[in-house]
Amino acid sequence: MNIVLIGMPASGKSTVGVILAKVLGMNFIDTDLVIQNREDSILCEIIEAKGVEGFLKCEEDAVLSIDTDNSIIATGGSVVYSEKGMKHLSENGKVVYLKVEKDELFSRLKNINERGVVLRDGESLEEMYDERSVLYDKYAEIAIDEANSSIEETVAKICDNLNK
Repeated sequence: MNIVLIGMPASGKSTVGVILAKVLGMNFIDTDLVIQNREDSILCEIIEAKGVEGFLKCEEDAVLSIDTDNSIIATGGSVVYSEKGMKHLSENGKVVYLKVEKDELFSRLKNINERGVVLRDGESLEEMYDERSVLYDKYAEIAIDEANSSIEETVAKICDNLNK
């Protein structure tokens, strides 16, 4: 069984994922790195070259290519735009939503262009947050509120919820 981490950009999916994998003795996969390896480019370059829809197709293809067991899978924030991708991930793992409040997220998202965050033309961070929050809630089996939590505390919350 895999554990799939979903959530906003800068919610800590990759950082939490690495530590969670160490704690649970599991493998770690970051879908952003899978995309970069498949495309031989960094995320922001892929978005620039292929546009938002082209990037989302690359992301979906990368997610659908993942065939693993006993892994923590940290996804990109936009993975929830692919129903096929989310179906594949949820059939092969437990989906955990790392929930960050809007104000906290906006303070973390300083380098949005370099990070390769998917924003549609004219879309604000607030609009992205509102749209994606609904999708994260839709797909999550477990939601972890990260408010006032360190990375270690977030990892402990995930472990506690997995043991229930």
